[in-house]
Amino acid sequence: MKTSTPRTGAYSLLIAASLLAALFCLIYPIYVIRPFRAQGVRELAAALVVMRFRPFAVAVCVLAAIFSMVRYWRLQPRRWRRAGAVTGTLTVCAAAALTRINVYELMFHPLGAPSFETAAETKLDKDEKVIAVQVNGAARAYPIRGMSYHHIVNDVVGGVPIVATY
Repeated sequence: MKTSTPRTGAYSLLIAASLLAALFCLIYPIYVIRPFRAQGVRELAAALVVMRFRPFAVAVCVLAAIFSMVRYWRLQPRRWRRAGAVTGTLTVCAAAALTRINVYELMFHPLGAPSFETAAETKLDKDEKVIAVQVNGAARAYPIRGMSYHHIVNDVVGGVPIVATY
């Protein structure tokens, strides 16, 4: 039976660091670039830098975690500690895979069949911002707050297909 060595601590620390870095690459841009939240210039710039370099960063994290897990596995005799190393490495891999998903595409999808109320029936605030469209005598108003998660509304106004966006 193999005995554990001080190097197992270094390998487990590398797995933990890889996990934290991969989770940061996944979560920080989503936290900063989200609707209805004011974004500072510096934090937005930082989030965009993270998004730009995260494919490389998470690839390094995955390779470091796998390398560390294999080395840790060979040096650590306790199965439950081995299982922890495997779990940490799999979590790094899952975070890396999730960074490949564009959450903004999932959140912001075109609104294809909007529903409307008359101006008298609506419950909009008097200061609500809207995009107003008038075509062939027919008028529509699209509240910006309602479009926040769509950014695009496909509609037919006055018999003419339109796309309202902002």
